[in-house]
Amino acid sequence: MAIAKAERLMNLALCLLGTRRPLSKRELRGSIEAYLEAGSDDSFNRMFERDKDDLRELGLVIETVENLDGDTGYLARRDSNRLPPITLDAEEAAALGLAAKVWQQARLAGAASGALQKLRAAGMPEAEDAYEVHSALEPRIPVHEAAFEPLMLACRDRRPVTFDYRKANSAAPVQRQVEPWTLECWRGHWYLAGWDRGRGAERVFRLSRITGKVRSRAGAFTAEVPDVVTVRETVESWAGETATRTARIRLRAGAGYPLRSRAISVKERGDGWDELEIPYGHGLDAWLVEFGPDVVVEDPADLRADVVDRLRAVAKD
Repeated sequence: MAIAKAERLMNLALCLLGTRRPLSKRELRGSIEAYLEAGSDDSFNRMFERDKDDLRELGLVIETVENLDGDTGYLARRDSNRLPPITLDAEEAAALGLAAKVWQQARLAGAASGALQKLRAAGMPEAEDAYEVHSALEPRIPVHEAAFEPLMLACRDRRPVTFDYRKANSAAPVQRQVEPWTLECWRGHWYLAGWDRGRGAERVFRLSRITGKVRSRAGAFTAEVPDVVTVRETVESWAGETATRTARIRLRAGAGYPLRSRAISVKERGDGWDELEIPYGHGLDAWLVEFGPDVVVEDPADLRADVVDRLRAVAKD
């Protein structure tokens, strides 16, 4: 089945590339054996539309042209499907190869690999992979959230989305309507920055807190997309990374390693708990709540009160 489809796609691509005028569906059906064997017009139409979409996904530029009689024709002009000369040097080629390896855990792996093959076929120099030969380290960006791919496509295509989102201090998710701008990985977690229509403001969402499916919505963006979207700076601010104060907490021994990595000082108490001094900024209370009974805030008092309020809100839900 895979071989038959590949042959059908190749035949369709050759027909579209070899014609000097647009070919109608009827002409294409009469030129390709697999289409002649289609049982009905509906079956052929479905097969043709799938094949056309697959070729476009592979990078073939297919034009749709309507003639004076109202009939629709298709062709792929050679000048529109020819890569410009590749002028990358060996170091630039190595950088592209390294970038392609980053996406091996996501569905982007196939697209990245295919892009490299096309560039090499067009003359991009082969480069020695120093990371593979001389290093035990490999660059990887973990992508485990199901929301990643639909949000990535929505950011690319500038399409509004809706999804259910559970905040750190709430047990029940709430639907959000968002105009997605960009995705960024920070401290091992993926974040989405965009315009929250319900709040009428910019917001950052952690993908691991998105529940259910991400659904695309029709229509254009209502808010202007910034030239530079500073996801990391926004997340850092909410997580207390830009804090000028410090907080003192008790942390259960053997728990809370993300907190330990940010601690200014760690002191063993000897009673199964450790005492940590950590940066304190806006949003730290929401982060501490995620560690549940493994964290107790000693001071300041306002942070302790905020954490207690959030825990009570969760218990009430």
